[in-house]
Amino acid sequence: MTNEFIFVIHSSLLSLFVLIALFLGKEALVALICLYGVLANLFVTKQILFFSFDATASDAFTVAAILGLNMLQEFFGAAASKRAIWINFLCLGAYTVASQLHLWYTPHVLDYTHGHFCALLTVMPRIALASISVFLFVQYIDRALYGLMQRQFGSRYFLMRNSIALILCQLLDTVLFSLLGLWGIVEHVWHIIIISYAVKLLAISITSPWLMLVNRFYKRSSERQ
Repeated sequence: MTNEFIFVIHSSLLSLFVLIALFLGKEALVALICLYGVLANLFVTKQILFFSFDATASDAFTVAAILGLNMLQEFFGAAASKRAIWINFLCLGAYTVASQLHLWYTPHVLDYTHGHFCALLTVMPRIALASISVFLFVQYIDRALYGLMQRQFGSRYFLMRNSIALILCQLLDTVLFSLLGLWGIVEHVWHIIIISYAVKLLAISITSPWLMLVNRFYKRSSERQ
């Protein structure tokens, strides 16, 4: 399978999990947002070729996390989304500390995994610091922007509101995180910015049809209860 085809499957499944979490309730949605935040940090150092350009393997996670935050604010309110941001911040901080403590252990002479963990986690402090700072900032921008559109349009234009918030916030996230977290680590950081944002736009377009369905059926489900 090509990377492009895998990405379509990847984005679709991550969006599907967001929708399933929405139907399971607020707690499931918060947990999934936090999980996506941690996974985005873990997988961001893997570089891939996407339409012959350099890209990272974690762009779908950041889009799905913001999508989950928008669903949380849409159906459970601004207070729930604000609380989710700080819970996500806590989880990212805990993951950063735990990953570094894991490397401090002296491996057994027969252990063969320590070198792999070092290669995967050694660059984590800088990436995690950039990710935590940028992700927290972008989530607050998303919360404010989405809240502004909610006050302006109410429950109307659900797809448009989500798309605008995702497009603008992912542009901000891509530029800030790439410069703060990946400069000097990856070979062509501006390629990463351009391609990562293009990839995120593709991910956003993949999630759009799902949003209309969940908006319609979730509200109908809620009204019957």
